[in-house]
Amino acid sequence: MANKTLARGMGTFFKDCQHSSTRWPKCPHEYTIRYRNAAGKQSEESGFATQDKAIERLTEVYTAKKAAPRSQTKAARIEKYGQMRFEEYAAGWKAAQRDLSESSLRHLNSLPEHHLFPALGSRRMSTFDHKVVDGFIQAMERQGAGLATQSNAFDKLKSIILDAHRLGLYDENPLEGVKPPQYDPKRAVIPSPEKLQEIRAAGDDDLLLITDLMSGCGMRNGEAAAVNINNIVADDVYRITEQVNQTTKKYGRLKHRRVGEYRDTPLPARTKETILWYAEKHGTNSDGYLMHHPRDANQTYPAHSLSNQWARIKASGDVEIPEGLVIPPPHAWLDRPGRQDAQYGPRRLNATHRFFSSASKRVKA
Repeated sequence: MANKTLARGMGTFFKDCQHSSTRWPKCPHEYTIRYRNAAGKQSEESGFATQDKAIERLTEVYTAKKAAPRSQTKAARIEKYGQMRFEEYAAGWKAAQRDLSESSLRHLNSLPEHHLFPALGSRRMSTFDHKVVDGFIQAMERQGAGLATQSNAFDKLKSIILDAHRLGLYDENPLEGVKPPQYDPKRAVIPSPEKLQEIRAAGDDDLLLITDLMSGCGMRNGEAAAVNINNIVADDVYRITEQVNQTTKKYGRLKHRRVGEYRDTPLPARTKETILWYAEKHGTNSDGYLMHHPRDANQTYPAHSLSNQWARIKASGDVEIPEGLVIPPPHAWLDRPGRQDAQYGPRRLNATHRFFSSASKRVKA
């Protein structure tokens, strides 16, 4: 009895008779195959009338054996994560988001707690499909959630479901065919220089300083709250190095920047005068910061102080505040002929573009 061996790992086939292998095609006896199963034990099967059928069966066993580890791994994942409740799975997913800042983490904690978990927290992961996801969106609509909230909640749910889909929990994407909430924010309104003057005069010294920093240097709210007299690095350049983090209430790195990175911005004459005037009138702390908590000079300027004052100005009616008004950087006015003024920043658009393009590159402090 001779054996014929195929490719390594596929096994062998033979006839249990006295005929030589050269006579097998004409021999009436049936073929037998021998191989190692998925458990590694030797197995035999007989009853194959032709050599082709024996080889076909060996190929089938070999293919299944090669695919078995992958199938077993996928089955183990489905068994482990499929029965897991959404709230537990989301907690594991959130723990893997290591690159988020403190404010982003706060946002990530708030959305699931107030929107995802009440509706989906107890649902098992294997039961999600497009009907479940669409039902969640409809539930938010019935509850009167704003479009921005709906969009943010859907984005978080989408990220978690796609993570589960990559693990193989679903044969089809549960998000396929789902129409996401359509959030279309209103167009921002840029005030004219005359309107900006009215806003500057409507509040206290803090609002005046913040308004000039935002309009003159293009600062965000948190960056303006961290203004430091030592950051005037040239007569016409201010170096933005940090911001007040609204979550930690401490000075922190700039948004979309690493620790130690900064950006240089143009410093118009009026903005510089406002900084120096405020420092002379109110003083600075030992580190050069101008603004601080109204009741504690050692704490950062609180975000609610600005928002409360802004709300009071709007409610008073002393200044007409259009809906959606924002305080823009200086180059926002430069496309309006006859409205340019050196006190608001560079007079020429190409000069502003050239300065901001080069100054906004990330560099190490």
